[in-house]
Amino acid sequence: MGQVTASSSISLDVPADRAVAALADYETTRPRILPDQYLDYQVVEGGSGDGTVVHWILKATESRSRDVLADVSVKGNSVTETDRNSSMVTRYDVTPRGTGSGVTVTTTWNGAGGIGGFFERIFAPLGLKKIQSLVLSNLQRELA
Repeated sequence: MGQVTASSSISLDVPADRAVAALADYETTRPRILPDQYLDYQVVEGGSGDGTVVHWILKATESRSRDVLADVSVKGNSVTETDRNSSMVTRYDVTPRGTGSGVTVTTTWNGAGGIGGFFERIFAPLGLKKIQSLVLSNLQRELA
């Protein structure tokens, strides 16, 4: 069983503090930037920033979905979602770049063992990167 990682990045024409605020806003901004792979999205507690709890079903493929109940922590320019139902952790790191910013989203989880784990480590990151890229593109559109 090895760790599986998927990561995607984007440059934004907004300051880092504005990007972090948008990423940490689970009540208003998040529902607008999540692609169709996020089903049944709901805020369970809070809604903005540290201490927020959110729920969704991530439909990674036609036959594969994950029930996510995530605890949100915000520290500096990072927003982290830690799934209570699995080992999955998604972290959004925002870096100031002149008058704009860069956002990198990285998701890690403990993969399966054996031959299934081998294929998971190859194919799951590719699919998740597509989903991450959609979220980041939607974030860019939302902040434009």
